[in-house]
Amino acid sequence: MHICSSIILLVLFSVFSSFEAELQVGFYAYSCPSAESIVREEVKRAFAINYGIAPGLVRLHFHDCFVRGCDGSVLIDSTTNNTAEKDSPANNPSLRGFEVIDSAKKRIEARCKKTVSCADILAFAARDSVKITQGLFYPVPAGRRDGRISLTADAFPNLPGPQLRLNMLNSSFLSKGLSLDDMVVLSGAHTIGRSHCSTLTQVDKRLYNFNGTNGPDPTLNAAYAAQLQLACPQASTDPTTVVPMDPDTPLKTDTRYYANILANKGLFTSDHALLADPTTASLVKKFAKDKLSWLLKFSDAMVKMGKIEVLEGAAGEIRLNCRVIN
Repeated sequence: MHICSSIILLVLFSVFSSFEAELQVGFYAYSCPSAESIVREEVKRAFAINYGIAPGLVRLHFHDCFVRGCDGSVLIDSTTNNTAEKDSPANNPSLRGFEVIDSAKKRIEARCKKTVSCADILAFAARDSVKITQGLFYPVPAGRRDGRISLTADAFPNLPGPQLRLNMLNSSFLSKGLSLDDMVVLSGAHTIGRSHCSTLTQVDKRLYNFNGTNGPDPTLNAAYAAQLQLACPQASTDPTTVVPMDPDTPLKTDTRYYANILANKGLFTSDHALLADPTTASLVKKFAKDKLSWLLKFSDAMVKMGKIEVLEGAAGEIRLNCRVIN
């Protein structure tokens, strides 16, 4: 009798534990009810000073999720014994927004000690950044735990580069459990933000001597190519020079990105690659005309991306400082 009771209790404990480990909307409703509002306030405060912080936080969340899952590992600082993923050339110097996460974490820790993960704070901040740039607000399931590993070597193999053709781009997203549709939808995040000129001249190489032609990529709109060349001189070695990814509305979450692709004004090879297949091209055409459809799908895709390889339950930890493993 005691054995049967023990088995039943063990099964019930396992069931309840699995439920507790699932990401949930309102996860901190009782343990830290002010968590999401604190993050929102910090995003608004930073955005008022620097509009670029919003696209920076969206990209930071993306780069976190694609490397070791959404575990906040991109926030960890390098040490004398380890170079963290944030210092990979794929992330440094382009990633930004770390100080917003730090500010939110400090305030949350003062209210709710060792309760809210850095990974969740980043997911909330990305959502609030979409909203503050005129995108849709969407509920973010939470309950992520923070990872304890961050390696620079993990960045390049996992992050889809701007020079990728469609097949490689699709493979990258599929490896993270994201569909072809998800890839086209999430690519629309390029409607806000900027690119360093070094990406265009040294990585994607669309502006100068494309494939040995001594000219820009011929699929790039000629006037747009000339504009980019003016902003990004071939001989420039300034690592801080940047151009907007959407030349029309770079601070607004809208569908100009897709209209620009149709006009051969996609900044990266990976943007223009969306026209290489009838399925992806049809989605580009659809979203260029139907803003609401894309906004709704983008919200869903961000939630789906936010569930990539998350640590839950007793896995990982709740960092006290997002930059340092406990």
